[in-house]
Amino acid sequence: MQAYSSHSRLRVGFLLDDLTATAQLATRLAQHCDAGDIVALHGTLGAGKTSFAREFIQALGLDEEVPSPTFTLVQTYPLEDHAADAIWHFDMYRINNPAEAYELDIEDAFESGISLVEWPEKLGELLPEDCLHLHLSMTENEGERLASLDGGANWTQRLGALTSELSELVT
Repeated sequence: MQAYSSHSRLRVGFLLDDLTATAQLATRLAQHCDAGDIVALHGTLGAGKTSFAREFIQALGLDEEVPSPTFTLVQTYPLEDHAADAIWHFDMYRINNPAEAYELDIEDAFESGISLVEWPEKLGELLPEDCLHLHLSMTENEGERLASLDGGANWTQRLGALTSELSELVT
């Protein structure tokens, strides 16, 4: 198991052999998220950020198509019977200035929803320090990804539980 704690942050690594393993990680993580949670999705083009987000969104009971928000910049998915009012899926690739995110109601998303943010580095100082960072990278094996989750103190217990639930994927 690759888990380490540094400066009150916990990092856990997962090997995702295929889309099924990615869906498994997304589904389990979705079950541990609550209102105000922010998952920052890092990775190069094609690393699987949108696929992960799609599986995460569908895991919370949304039985609808989940398009990439590349051109719309944000897609919202209302939730029923959940502490969060909605899932907000942001794609910040095309913003030029972090302040542009205010036009997308990012403050509301961060307060009452669950936010999935692709290209979070574009937000600069607007990205809260206590968010969960998911780094996805491709390996030499086709379809295989490495995923690492890095979270602060408010994620320690949840990442511990997630690691136990997905022990077969932990690297």
